[in-house]
Amino acid sequence: MGYVRPHWKAFSLAIVGYMLYAASSTALAEMMKRLIDGIQDPDAAFRMWLPLFVVGMFAFRGMGTFLGTYFMTHVARNLVHALRCDVFNHMLHLPGQFFDTHSSGHLVSRVTYHVEQVTGAATKAITIILREGFFVIGLVAYLLWTNWMLTLLFLAVTPLIGGVVSYASKRFRRISQRIQRSMGDVTHVASEALSGYRVVRTHGAEPYEKSRFAEASEANRQQSMKEALTKATSTPVIQLLVALALAGLVWLAMSPALMANMTPGEFVAFITAASLMAKPVRQLTEVNAIVQKGIAAAGELFGLLEEPLEADGGDRHPGRLEGHVRFDRVHFAYGENQPEVLRGIDLEVAPGEMVAIVGRSGSGKSTLMGLLPRFYHPTQGSILIDGVPLEDFQLAPLRRCIALVSQQVTLFNASIADNIAYGMDEASPEAIQAAARAAHADAFIEALPEGYDTVVGENGLMLSGGQRQRLAIARAIYKDAPLLVLDEATSALDTESERYIQAALEEVCRGRTTFVIAHRLSTIERADRILVMEAGQIVEQGSHAQLMAKDGAYAALHRLQFQEIEPA
Repeated sequence: MGYVRPHWKAFSLAIVGYMLYAASSTALAEMMKRLIDGIQDPDAAFRMWLPLFVVGMFAFRGMGTFLGTYFMTHVARNLVHALRCDVFNHMLHLPGQFFDTHSSGHLVSRVTYHVEQVTGAATKAITIILREGFFVIGLVAYLLWTNWMLTLLFLAVTPLIGGVVSYASKRFRRISQRIQRSMGDVTHVASEALSGYRVVRTHGAEPYEKSRFAEASEANRQQSMKEALTKATSTPVIQLLVALALAGLVWLAMSPALMANMTPGEFVAFITAASLMAKPVRQLTEVNAIVQKGIAAAGELFGLLEEPLEADGGDRHPGRLEGHVRFDRVHFAYGENQPEVLRGIDLEVAPGEMVAIVGRSGSGKSTLMGLLPRFYHPTQGSILIDGVPLEDFQLAPLRRCIALVSQQVTLFNASIADNIAYGMDEASPEAIQAAARAAHADAFIEALPEGYDTVVGENGLMLSGGQRQRLAIARAIYKDAPLLVLDEATSALDTESERYIQAALEEVCRGRTTFVIAHRLSTIERADRILVMEAGQIVEQGSHAQLMAKDGAYAALHRLQFQEIEPA
């Protein structure tokens, strides 16, 4: 209801519309009374008044339907839009560890499927509840006014209906939560298989993926059938209870003692009003399933909105950083019960220094660099930039000072120019082209049909691996950040392209503090300093020549990679 508050005017108009609808629909019973009583004693005024009453009744009903339907839809769609944006915006600011423990398929399902369940509850369900609810209230008031004693007997069945609805509500909500989880599984399996279709096909894993998807879809089907069974059972039971009450009412109303106190018109009006109640009661019970789906989905969405955002307690704007970086006894583990990935890292990097980090897979290289933009926080120790603890900086301005080029290039389904200038305001075409030239990407870009306006497809599907890598490097050059992190930035390049990129990187690294994670040792021989990591610790550091002369871990890695044959 907090999301409804900004649209209270439209919501109020919708309520007025449904009240008009309920009042005009209830007037049908009064019309029957006047008709029956008027037939017994017709006059000229009766002939004039009754047709006008009919026209007026349906005119008010039409006006009420329009006001209720249009303005309730207006409120509901704005509600869903605001909720969807809030959920998406909140997810963009959740800490890295949240994404490590939640699959993208389940998260996408929350923004799409879960929000649509809330849409159903916020449009169709609320419309029916208000429209038919006011109709039932109007009918009950009319019945009490006509004959309160019979009405109380009729309402005696209400507790039984309430019991059935209560049981069905709990079951609907429980099943709806399972359906939402199973829809997340369906989305997750489908997105994995479709995004990795090349791996699926080259491994002949189509039958496995088909069976995996069928299993997830079957679980969803089974839960949906349980929901249908509950709905198909509860609605007829409620209708039968209403019919029994109505039958008892007719039997009592036709007793001589009650008939003597009612005119024929009042009797017909009473039976008409009681009969009209069957349809809104049925609709109100059927809408219960939609409401419970919406409540279950909203529960998960608001649960997500309560997830704590990544910490951003800093109040210091970094400005243009010099690039002096210090790691002071840094330890890190991904969870409380997880082993430490980094163990006592002590490192000081001077402004403008180029530091290469090498080591076997799993030694902690990428994790160490993930601490710099505060994707993760050290479990012990501290990181300082220009003598200021990392936590003291405002998060967004700090990240604008760091350019990252990773092995897994992420490109967006937009033009090449938009990808190079991604996230930057007022992009300059000249600066974009200059960045592309520096990354040696201008030649292949200009050969494309639409040049810099060419749309690259989902994650750069239209480009080769080397072209995607060069665009990522052009994006880092365009950003012009004082800190540069290259995580296997040249891994997808051929030898000729790599030579060009090495020259471009040497140019772009000048005057910037640069961290280079590399497996291909030939690419980092010119680094100012090379760090060798093993099991989360720095075991060696020095220049290429110093480390080769030392004949330690780095020399062993170098020999292994270049397959040097040791003398006997």
